[in-house]
Amino acid sequence: MKRLFIILFSVLLLHECSKRLPATEANETISQPHYDTMAVDSFSNGAVSVDVARQIRMSSQKYKDSVKQALKVQQEEKRIKDEVDKEKKKTEEEKNKNTEKPLKESNQ
Repeated sequence: MKRLFIILFSVLLLHECSKRLPATEANETISQPHYDTMAVDSFSNGAVSVDVARQIRMSSQKYKDSVKQALKVQQEEKRIKDEVDKEKKKTEEEKNKNTEKPLKESNQ
């Protein structure tokens, strides 16, 4: 009886283990992230050495400094232009006042 039970159990076990389930693509969902997940190894093509990283940081600082300098120059030019415009307005007002005074005097 024990032998029969062991034989049946072995046959059943072998039968169940030998079944292959078909691979369905419906069960697998492929989700691709919207960003790059590739790891960059220090020896790979995309890796940056310490010296190159330092140069990049220095050049970016130089770029930022040059942008600041350009903004300062632009603001200075704008300030000078505004002063020139104010001076022009003052001279025009003075001319208008000077031309109006003789007209008033002649009318009286």
